[in-house]
Amino acid sequence: MGRKASGLFAAKALGNRRRCGLWCDKRYVRRTLNLKQKSDPLEGASQAKGIIIEKVQLEAKQPCSGMRKCCRVQLIKNGRQVTAFFPKDGAKDMCDEHDEVIIECIGGKKGRAKGDIPGVRWQVIKINDQSLDALLRGKIEKARK
Repeated sequence: MGRKASGLFAAKALGNRRRCGLWCDKRYVRRTLNLKQKSDPLEGASQAKGIIIEKVQLEAKQPCSGMRKCCRVQLIKNGRQVTAFFPKDGAKDMCDEHDEVIIECIGGKKGRAKGDIPGVRWQVIKINDQSLDALLRGKIEKARK
C-alpha cells in the first residue's frame, strides 16, 4: 500500500485508505453485509415453531463425559433444520417424533453455543403448545395431536 499521503491535498487519499482498511475488521464486514441475519435460521425472530424429526444424544465437551439430550427440529417458516436442547431432567421422554415444538435461543455468549454442548444454540420451551416446564412439574398432561 505504501506510505500514507501527507500534504495539502491528501484528504481524499486518506479517506480512501481508511475506507479500505475497514474491510479488514471482521465485525464491520458482518454488520455491513448483514451476515448475521442471513445465516440465522430463525431470521431475526426470538422464537420459532418446528417439527421434531429425530431425538439425538450429543456427547458433552471435555472434561465432562455426559450425554446431552437433544433433537433435530425442522422449522416450519423456512424448512431449515436445527439441533435443539431439552432442558431439565426427563424432558426428552415428554416428546415424540413429529411433535410440534417451539424453540428459542439458549443464550450463549454472542449467540453461540452455551456451556458444554457443541454446536447447539437452541432449546425447546413448548411441546404441542404446552409449556415444557408445566409438563415436567406434572401440572398438565401432554395433549394428543
